[in-house]
Amino acid sequence: MIIIDKTIISSDIYEEQFICDLDKCKGACCIEGDLGAPLELQELPLIESAVKKAKNYLSKESKEILEKDGAYILDDEGDFSTTTLKGKECSFAFYDNEKTLKCSIEQAWLDGKSNFRKPISCHLYPIRISQLQEYETLNYDRWSICECARILGKNKGVAIYKFLKKPLIRKYGKVWYQKLCNEIELLKSET
Repeated sequence: MIIIDKTIISSDIYEEQFICDLDKCKGACCIEGDLGAPLELQELPLIESAVKKAKNYLSKESKEILEKDGAYILDDEGDFSTTTLKGKECSFAFYDNEKTLKCSIEQAWLDGKSNFRKPISCHLYPIRISQLQEYETLNYDRWSICECARILGKNKGVAIYKFLKKPLIRKYGKVWYQKLCNEIELLKSET
């Protein structure tokens, strides 16, 4: 475990290897699970502003869900998440030509039509953030649907924190990320 500022980073983040393998998993994380993508409070207006552009990539059914239920819900535990289609895939997910689920919010961003890339929870996956008093804890969410990502990460020798460099910098900044790298190098030198 590493503590940096107000974050606690699980050792799995720097000890385990991981690289998303969309060719094999086909974006299963966008359809599996109980709820849509977890959202931070400050992301709610960003999601609202991205809906119009994101809809251009979506099916009729997804558009209807967004019009009827909105872009997000408040769950029983008081957390926000994206709405879903019949309790399955995220209402912002769409299938590309290879039948891989992708994020319409991110596609609008990639196409230069939106300023919001996608929810940070999606960008950081398989890291999940939770609150522990005044600290944010970063933990590895080990999920069976990501077995191909663990295999690819191990084959390439890429630790989770390296695979997720850009989203970690997006969330915490370059200085924080450099502190993380420094702490990891220090731990490696001590063993």
